Amino acid sequence: MDSRRTPDAVRGLLSEDARSVAPLLLGAVLTHESHSGTVAVRITEVEAYLGPEDSLHPDPGSHTFRGQTRRNAPMFGPAGHLYVYFTYGMHHCANIVCGPEGVASAVLLRAGEVVAGEELALARRPTSKAPKDLASGPARCATALGLTTADSGRDALGAPFRLELPAVPVSDISSGPRVGVSGAGGTDQYPWRFWITGDPTVSRYKAAKLRTA
Repeated sequence: MDSRRTPDAVRGLLSEDARSVAPLLLGAVLTHESHSGTVAVRITEVEAYLGPEDSLHPDPGSHTFRGQTRRNAPMFGPAGHLYVYFTYGMHHCANIVCGPEGVASAVLLRAGEVVAGEELALARRPTSKAPKDLASGPARCATALGLTTADSGRDALGAPFRLELPAVPVSDISSGPRVGVSGAGGTDQYPWRFWITGDPTVSRYKAAKLRTA
């Protein structure tokens, strides 16, 4: 992280619109110092999700589309906190909450490169065939970092976490429809998936068939 950028300064940047925040998170490093050890992931792919407050851009792909629930409450919380959910009865996926407090929005961490703690990440992801696969995909990324729903609502800018934004924003960025979101929310009307162009850790694009994100 740029040494001049305090956690409060980072939180201020994350308090903007999710669609603006998402590209800023590319190249950022999220570190989790758990009791098992430390893993750090450089983020290479993200997706932006808005809340029900934005009447001009209602987001049918968002967990908050129908309002606040116990599960999605962290999305309404302070910017810089985590929103971790459990899906398909087997996977955890992690988001960085953004936007003003009380306004639901978040950025899903879709993929990244493990830059520290590769041995621990591999122990958590023993089926990975190569280092580039360790955090390629939202479930893999959360698993490599050791994140579960117990971390939902915790501050990613304070111990045992550390979120370091790149000193210089990534310049070569691609965007397109979000992955696995059914209906209009997964079309090019919502090109809110962003990734570092050509990065080998970026996940494969797959359109949804039946269910929403």
